[in-house]
Amino acid sequence: MGLQTLATGIETAGVRLTADIVMPAEAIGVVLFAHGSGSSRHSPRNTVVAEELHRRRLGTILPDLLTRDEGDRRFDIGLLADRLIGIIDWIQAQDWRRGQPYQGNHEPDVPPAIGLFGASTGAAAALVAAAARRDLVRAVVSRGGRPDLAGPALVQVAAPTLLVVGEHDPEVMALNRDARTQLTTVSDLLMIPGATHLFEEEGTLEQVSSAASVWFADHLRKG
Repeated sequence: MGLQTLATGIETAGVRLTADIVMPAEAIGVVLFAHGSGSSRHSPRNTVVAEELHRRRLGTILPDLLTRDEGDRRFDIGLLADRLIGIIDWIQAQDWRRGQPYQGNHEPDVPPAIGLFGASTGAAAALVAAAARRDLVRAVVSRGGRPDLAGPALVQVAAPTLLVVGEHDPEVMALNRDARTQLTTVSDLLMIPGATHLFEEEGTLEQVSSAASVWFADHLRKG
């Protein structure tokens, strides 16, 4: 496919964050990742998901949402959400006619459709960001997420939302079932058979990747 990863700095919320950006030719949209606590843009699980999205002609942005000296703030959902919102605004502000970092879509001056992929606590931050940018975020996928930590923002989410949980992750499953009853948008809850919280079992992460890619392709594709 000839993909190239561009590492760039993004100014948002008063800090400069490093992000890895991959945009396939003729991309139909871009997915911004929010990793879980203690992880980074190099998360091997998120990388697996991103590679499947590329095969579906979806671009990806994997940022480090915290700086090196902010490890003690990895559970600060408000901070993480603010930085996601800043990156969403950064996407909108780019001059896409220059072809960097986005190439494709046959409309180079139009920002790409945006989706959010959140894992664990990052899913809560993604949902808060989606609620704050209802007019820009067109799809959300949560992997083993904590949507309960999104608080009152949950009912404000307008983007179609897919909640993915492992079969053997009962506490998180209960939290996601309750969250789905609060969502007022199109939503689905997908249980991955045999999977635990980190989806380390053979084939389970591939099922997450496949489901996420279909969800984003369906909702980010321009009609």
